[in-house]
Amino acid sequence: MTSMAPVQRLKLLRDLERKVLWLSAWTIHHANHVRPNRDGLKVGGHQASCASLATVMTALYFSVLRPEDRVAVKPHASPVFHAIQYLFGHQTQDKLEHFRSYGGAQSYPSRTKDVDDVDFSTGSVGLGVAMTLFSSIVQDYVRLKKLAPAERPTGRMVALVGDAELDEGNIFEALLEGWKHDVRNLWWVIDYNRQSLDGVVNDRLFGRIGEMFELVGWRVVTLKYGKLLETAFAQPDGEQLRQWIDDCPNSLYSALVFKGGAGWREALTRDLNQYPGIRRILEQHDDASLHRLMTNLAGNDMQAVLDAFEGVTDDTPTCFIAYTIKGQGLPFAGHKDNHSGLMTVEQMAGFKKGMGIADGQEWQKFAGLAAPVAELETFIRQAPFNAEGRRRTAAPAIAIPAALPRPNDRKASTQEGFGKILNAIAAEDSELGRRIVTTSPDVSVSTNLGAWINRRGLFGHTEAEDVFRELKVVSAQLWRKTPRGQHIELGIAENNLFIQLAALGLSHELFGTRLLPIGTLYDPFIARGLDALNYACYQDARFMVVATPSGVTLAPEGGAHQSIHTPLIGIGQPGLLSYEPAFVDELAVLMRFGLEHMQQPKGSSIYLRLSTRSLLQPERTLSPAQEADLIAGGYWYAPPEPGADVALVAMGAVTPEAIAAHASIVRDFAGAGLLVLSSPDRLHADWLAAQRERGRTAGTIDRGASPVERLLAPLSRDARLVTVLDGHPLALSWLGSVRGQRVVPLGIESFGQSGDIPDLYRAYRLDAAALVDAVARAIS
Repeated sequence: MTSMAPVQRLKLLRDLERKVLWLSAWTIHHANHVRPNRDGLKVGGHQASCASLATVMTALYFSVLRPEDRVAVKPHASPVFHAIQYLFGHQTQDKLEHFRSYGGAQSYPSRTKDVDDVDFSTGSVGLGVAMTLFSSIVQDYVRLKKLAPAERPTGRMVALVGDAELDEGNIFEALLEGWKHDVRNLWWVIDYNRQSLDGVVNDRLFGRIGEMFELVGWRVVTLKYGKLLETAFAQPDGEQLRQWIDDCPNSLYSALVFKGGAGWREALTRDLNQYPGIRRILEQHDDASLHRLMTNLAGNDMQAVLDAFEGVTDDTPTCFIAYTIKGQGLPFAGHKDNHSGLMTVEQMAGFKKGMGIADGQEWQKFAGLAAPVAELETFIRQAPFNAEGRRRTAAPAIAIPAALPRPNDRKASTQEGFGKILNAIAAEDSELGRRIVTTSPDVSVSTNLGAWINRRGLFGHTEAEDVFRELKVVSAQLWRKTPRGQHIELGIAENNLFIQLAALGLSHELFGTRLLPIGTLYDPFIARGLDALNYACYQDARFMVVATPSGVTLAPEGGAHQSIHTPLIGIGQPGLLSYEPAFVDELAVLMRFGLEHMQQPKGSSIYLRLSTRSLLQPERTLSPAQEADLIAGGYWYAPPEPGADVALVAMGAVTPEAIAAHASIVRDFAGAGLLVLSSPDRLHADWLAAQRERGRTAGTIDRGASPVERLLAPLSRDARLVTVLDGHPLALSWLGSVRGQRVVPLGIESFGQSGDIPDLYRAYRLDAAALVDAVARAIS
């Protein structure tokens, strides 16, 4: 920004602060009281939560931030963000007029649904905050490896945090991980307005927040009192006023904010009237100016905010605790019920008048402001954050070889195969090998990442040799930390894993560097990080999650470590394409496809559900057509004869039981087929898409048939399908709807238990005998 006198800059920023407050409040009011409401639902929009952050966000976006900085906006301050982007020219009036309606500005900032410059999607509170921390780790990862564009400066990862968001445990899990990884260039600005959704934030709890940040190496900057209050404190007996406010409970302070000047006067007279200096302060102020004084908290004082932000010039992670008023400047400021409150039509009319905005000028960018329009436009245009216009970066796709290395073990599990494929990639000096980065929540070795890590190393800011190696203690694992390392080891927190994968999977758009992230975890514990996984997919982050081992096949571990419903998660989670290969050659094909699919404009993340069960591998060389079938979702292991009345359908680790059962039933049902599925997710999605393209459900096969329709076409219309997987049977039960065929589904419907595979397969009816019995029942 060109040189400008501090006084003039402050004046312009205060004008823009007023405009941002107005636009955010009006956008919400318009959605609730002006725009036609066809379904009668309350639209909402959190006017009070917007008001508390108007000062902070105005200071950041119009003066402090730079193009390379990345920001996660508090979900309920979304209208403030949209207002700022509107002033920048990156948001349209039409989108604001349709806030929270179809095609309009989103309720919460969205990378994929909003047209303006959203860095991180937010909405599920706490996750966007943690995302900035893990993005800081990614920024250091690409910087230390010199993968980022040479001209790109290091940016600050900034989170605007609601104080009630700090109730979310994932934030503190992230803080611990950040401490372990020496996180840098990170700002969290806590909007301490002392109110949550249903009430007032607990005083005692929040009094410890600063200590918690300091404990993990953060600088804590507290913005408590504005310039008016600081001046009052300097007067005689001013320290008594400071002490009174310091001791004032959150609930009482919020109530007095709502009551206004008369309420403040009554309380201060009651408690501090014995001090002459306090009496003088009360005499010097009428009710309006007394209210302005007592609510002059630093987080709503532009000069105090600028002083705090501009006072931090190094890369130490910094927590700014900004004391604010929830609903500052609005009629219901401070009221404990104001979280989802809306101004009435009458209140908005008074607010609009106070803002100096005439009817018909509600959307005009500079209506009601004192500064000349040209001066404001120049100031906005020259804001450092806006200097480069749109800030989302891009990076070319990484070429994937025509085939990945395929282990040739006669007997192996898909989990073992995964480790060997990665190890073979690690042994080569290839661009693919350099761009893969792995991460895992303390289960790296048990998910077969050990060989990869031994070759590629652990990522760390500084060199740290493996102590066991230095002391010559024999160990199969080499845990050497280095800035060149390509594995980010995490603690046991699945939320952290998925948010780290989200940050890695957006590196091309955040930092201009393409990475190929692969994360491993135990399959049942996807559920522990499901909110974060959904968050990652919602942002269109691209990564490969390898979940292993799956199902009751992990027999001795018992029900606590056995997964049941994860195939349904794979089918139901948008932005995630799931596969469950039965054999290692299938895995190699699907890994190659996944690494390429992750990079496509219309691609997605990939979920591979693997097993520890060691299976006899088929002696075959997959043809291009067979590979295409695998990627499409399935293939006939034993093709049926035309018009066959029976088919087995299997997936994953229980495929050998299906093979054995098929050998038995063909003696009685000649021509019965065995269909092996690699992705019911892909088959189901393509089937629905084909129906939509045809505009109706078709029972005949035509040129528009989906892969699953073509697979089932050789069977008679009355054929029975017996399906089996080591997971919930619902994942395959839908196959009967494709052509109206009867399905007998086998799978896991209850918690598992400890045992060996033969016992558990027999108990849960996954064995060959159960399949043969199911065929008999199906035709009876």
